[in-house]
This record gives sequence, C-alpha cells and structure tokens, in this order.
Amino acid sequence: MDKNELQERLTEFAVRIVKMVDSMPSTISGQAIARQVVRSGTSPSANYRAACIAKSDKDFLNKLKMVEEELDETCHWLHLIIRCEMMKASRLQPLAQECNELLSIIVKSIVSMKNRMKTEEMEKMRNSSINRK
Repeated sequence: MDKNELQERLTEFAVRIVKMVDSMPSTISGQAIARQVVRSGTSPSANYRAACIAKSDKDFLNKLKMVEEELDETCHWLHLIIRCEMMKASRLQPLAQECNELLSIIVKSIVSMKNRMKTEEMEKMRNSSINRK
C-alpha cells in the first residue's frame, strides 16, 4: 500500500466515524463519547497527511506516533460504545476492525522507520570510523 492509498483509507475511515457519530444516542454519555470519538477518529487522516510532508525522518516518525495514538484511542471508544450497547455491535464491528487494521499498518510503519533510522545511524558511525583511519 502506498502513501496515497493509506491516506485515502484514513480519510474514508474519518468519514465513516463522522457518519457513525451523527447517529449516536442523544444521551449525556452518548454525546460525551461522540465528541471524543469524532476527535480521535478524524485526526489520524490529518496527522498522516502532515507526516507525508514531514521535514525529516524524525518529524515523520513523531507524526506517525500521533496517528498511532489517535487510532488506538478511537479503537478504545468504539469498543466502549459496543460494550455500553449505545449502538448495535453488528454496525460497529466493521468500523472497529478497520480501526485495528489501520493501527496495525501504522505500527508496522513506525517499526520499519525506526529500523531504517537505526541502520542509517549505524552506517554513518561505520563510515565515520573508516574515514578516521
């Protein structure tokens, strides 16, 4: 999956979150959780977009970590909505599954980036010691 495909998937996830939130119960708890999940569920697409124009690998990694945190929080809220029976589990299950899949993709990207950065750092150190000799 390339960055454009992932961006589209995150954007579509945000759209689904907005539509889901609009159909949540108008109870005090429903409204409170709706505000939380709409914030955490829509921000990953914006944060990933920011990551794609990051100024450095470190900046990219930090923005990906923000995406990870927001997706993880969204997974929490979706599971809470299901457990509290605020909406039918059958309606939310596909959305919760997509959240978990997106989270998994982002975590793998973070691990890959950390490994790449570590390899590059080791290569710089090796080249530096070779140049000293």
